[in-house]
Amino acid sequence: MTGDTPRFTLTCPARPLAQAEALAEALDTDVRVNALAVAINETDEQQSLWETVGWFADAAEAAAARDALAVAGAVIAPVPGVDWVRRSLEGLAPVAAGRFFLHGSHDRAARRCGGISLEIDAGTAFGTGHHGTTAGCLLALDGLLKRARPRRVMDLGCGTGVLAIAAARATGQPVLATDIDPEAVRVTLANARTNGVAHLVRGVAAPGLKHRAIAEAAPFDLILANILARPLVALAAGLSGILAPGGLLILSGLTTDQIRWVSAAYRNRGMRPLTTTAVGQWATLVFLQPA
Repeated sequence: MTGDTPRFTLTCPARPLAQAEALAEALDTDVRVNALAVAINETDEQQSLWETVGWFADAAEAAAARDALAVAGAVIAPVPGVDWVRRSLEGLAPVAAGRFFLHGSHDRAARRCGGISLEIDAGTAFGTGHHGTTAGCLLALDGLLKRARPRRVMDLGCGTGVLAIAAARATGQPVLATDIDPEAVRVTLANARTNGVAHLVRGVAAPGLKHRAIAEAAPFDLILANILARPLVALAAGLSGILAPGGLLILSGLTTDQIRWVSAAYRNRGMRPLTTTAVGQWATLVFLQPA
């Protein structure tokens, strides 16, 4: 992701969710693709078909992505000439998730007196708290903090830093925020400054778990990973390996029909499931690392 303004979209034909997610992951991680942002949208609830959309700085980059990934039937179209960040903010109402209250800068006046208010604007990294996965993670975090006080925390796939900032605000402890996208790390650190926890949030750009900062900070008492089902399964061994005995793991980015698949990967690593919750069609899983 970069700081450029998206001017063209690449919309890929609807397909089953797993295929749409795999395509979204390719658009987001393939070195030949320069997508500014990626999303999947359900187009047929009855047949569970989803389209994958990528945003690009120009038509040439959109076409290059289409050709590199050999996406047949993909449509390239210009983004309407509007301030897309401002327009997206206008449609985002504040979100309450347990003790956490998320709002954009346009809704500062709506902040609650109690709880923890977090100011996160839409921008060049995704994650404002309005998606069911982020809200589910915040609800899970709120519940866990009623009986645990983690001292070493990691947010894997930090996006805009919502979860890292929420954890830092709620615990007062340092949080390591990582993302494969350097722009997401930059946005996370900027949002940490806005929310008064710049001294607690450290951001690093890292592919998966491959970074010295992760190895040095491990083992963690709490890891939050809001990514996609496929990488969650692939990272099961790695995440269980850097989680402290008695540590807690919050997973999201999966749909309710992927719960069994993702859960099995972590059960097979000896981890104990604690809770499973759903916000709409999106699920959040909480696991405990046996002591």
